[in-house]
Amino acid sequence: MAAKQVTERGLVMIDLASALLCCLSLSALLSSAETLGSSLTILKEVNLRGPYLGLITVYPPEEDAFFGTGAFKPHQKHPYVDLSGRRFRVGKMGKKKVIYVRCGVGMVNAAAATQQMLDMFDVIGVVHFGIAGSINNSMSIGDVTIPKQFAQKPNATIPVGDFTELDFGAYSEPSGGYNELGSIGYNTEQFFSKSGKPNTAQRKLWFHVSKNWLELAHTHLEGMVLEQCVNSSSCLTQRPKLVVGLSGATADIFLDNAAYGEFLYKTFHVSSVDMESVAVVMTSLSNGFPVIVIRGLSDQAGAQEGQNSIYSFGPLAASNAAKAVVQFVKAL
Repeated sequence: MAAKQVTERGLVMIDLASALLCCLSLSALLSSAETLGSSLTILKEVNLRGPYLGLITVYPPEEDAFFGTGAFKPHQKHPYVDLSGRRFRVGKMGKKKVIYVRCGVGMVNAAAATQQMLDMFDVIGVVHFGIAGSINNSMSIGDVTIPKQFAQKPNATIPVGDFTELDFGAYSEPSGGYNELGSIGYNTEQFFSKSGKPNTAQRKLWFHVSKNWLELAHTHLEGMVLEQCVNSSSCLTQRPKLVVGLSGATADIFLDNAAYGEFLYKTFHVSSVDMESVAVVMTSLSNGFPVIVIRGLSDQAGAQEGQNSIYSFGPLAASNAAKAVVQFVKAL
């Protein structure tokens, strides 16, 4: 009899626990739905005041540099909309209405934030900016590059159709020694777009930023004065410059290796490397929106002596990129 009572009491306790968990889950679901509903209500009001220019940067130091310009003025009633964990900030730069978001590091974050911006907000195009590494000896730390095109590298593939290959054995010490890493083949990307045939990918190596925006940058930004010093005791040896029309490459790695940087420069003629740009460009072009990329050069991607200069001159590169963004938005 006692055993039967214990069993029944246990079943009652399990039922109570299940009911409690169900209530907690329902409460969390209702809270989430309420938050989403609030965001969508704000979003609707925000879009009624559009269209906006989309601005996308990557991580906090770049965001700090952008806000440090003082050019961004948040909207008084609805300064931001929170969506999927990201804060999309609503405001103005001069007379231009803008939506700004910090996407997070890497291509997946960059593509996701870009697509969400294009889907949820009434935007006319995207300006992506931040810092990058330089693998072109004619470019220096602190310089700003506005590339005409981007490629995704590395893009490891099966050998069929590769147009070039990185043979790790060629970099072995002693020279000519065997390397178990083998090689990486480089191929084109699959690109889907609203202007193409549905469910059919185009094969592309290079993804070009918008030509008219690039020409605008060439006209209004080349020759602009950039900052040379981080502070009174830390300055570059020469005044940084802004260059329009080079090529860039993107990969989900932080490049800090001189040999690989030299391979990319000699093989693909790219001058800058980063971890997000091609994702923003591909996503924007796929949806039919104009896009441009502005990157300040923070380091030499492994060609430096000693510690990577991103730690000392990263803030200066971010500041110069942000300054160029302000000038571009003003000219647009």
